[in-house]
Amino acid sequence: MDNVCHTLVGLAAARAGLKTKTGLATATLAISANLPDIDVLVFATSIPSVAFRRGWTHGPIAQLLLPLACAGAMWLFARRRHVPASFPWLLALSFVGIYTHVFLDYLNTYGVRLLMPFSHRWFYGDAVFIVDLWLWGILGLGWWRSRHGRTRPARLGLAMATVYIALMLISARSARSIIAGRWMEATGAVPAQLMVGPVPVNPIRKNIIIDAGDHYVTGRFDWFPRRVIFDPERIEKNADQPAVAVARTDAKVAGILVWSRFPFWTVSPVGSEFEVTLRDVRFAGMDRGGFTATARVPRFQGSRVPGF
Repeated sequence: MDNVCHTLVGLAAARAGLKTKTGLATATLAISANLPDIDVLVFATSIPSVAFRRGWTHGPIAQLLLPLACAGAMWLFARRRHVPASFPWLLALSFVGIYTHVFLDYLNTYGVRLLMPFSHRWFYGDAVFIVDLWLWGILGLGWWRSRHGRTRPARLGLAMATVYIALMLISARSARSIIAGRWMEATGAVPAQLMVGPVPVNPIRKNIIIDAGDHYVTGRFDWFPRRVIFDPERIEKNADQPAVAVARTDAKVAGILVWSRFPFWTVSPVGSEFEVTLRDVRFAGMDRGGFTATARVPRFQGSRVPGF
């Protein structure tokens, strides 16, 4: 999820009653709710950001060490500022912030590597859009209405957010089953992969991506009225082209492949070279933000590319 949502969870939890447990409780909840995103420091390096993000700092070792680091830092700050603070409570609140962060990141289609560094496997909830305005509104309203010391609005906001997330998870699983069945009826084949993901603002509509072997099919699902629409256009993978095999050895391309879930390639002649670009169907329209990678391949290494 985005950092506004993570922060609102921490602030709402504080106003729901946790801020009375110890000094610096609100700050600890807000900071720990964002702390796994310390991996944004990768932007200062040449490493493709998606190759590193939501990995080490979201895995089981970090889930144990980051709360200790956060609680320790807050406790030392409290001592220097002569603020009464309980280390056990600071630690408990840090765990709350870290674990809500990891769970919220699991919910969207970007994914999270929950087992890093023991496994590079990505986990996807495919339930809640990465910037969910409904969660902003629910959590923000609960936090704001609790500004005068009332805990009930914040607690209600957290409860409503929990129910909303649960409904979105159920909706995603149910829609996936319906779409898989419809695809089987239409083609007689089981999808190699299937994503039924959320869209901005509209919780009853889903985006569809189906891995159909050498190509992808996209589409749309609506709950009311219930309908499944598969787009007629195919997105060719082009993964078996010789130029692509060479491009895979490029460091930036390899970095994007670490994260990519539905990769596809475009190959274009540029002078004496082929320009090979890797994209992911999930973010096919976003050529910025580190979601694509391009490599130049000499034509003699990829000269058998069909059509050129």
